[in-house]
Amino acid sequence: TGVTKSEANSRAGQLLQELGMTGLEQRRIGQLSGGQAQRVAIARARATQAQVVFADEPTGALDSRTAADVLALLLRSTSEQGRALVMVTHDKDVAAACSRVVRLRDGQIVKQIPDSQAD
Repeated sequence: TGVTKSEANSRAGQLLQELGMTGLEQRRIGQLSGGQAQRVAIARARATQAQVVFADEPTGALDSRTAADVLALLLRSTSEQGRALVMVTHDKDVAAACSRVVRLRDGQIVKQIPDSQAD
């Protein structure tokens, strides 16, 4: 992204610290838990400074407590930075946390919910 390796490493360390991952910087993705891997994905999305963050079932393989933590972190980190979050999920609780829900069936929009009133 046009920064030196030193700057990139410093920023990565800062992001991992914010996500509670301090001390795990040298681990490979396969050495992390599901929640830790999701946090790394969030850090990666934040580091790129993309205007739109895409998340495909970001809580799908997590226990309920870790899923809630990851969802809160993802929602907070994107809204704080003024980014759009486009998330795909089958979990109604995850959808209910979103400001807009678009339901699809067979590739067609069947329902749009403009606020967090997902049922």
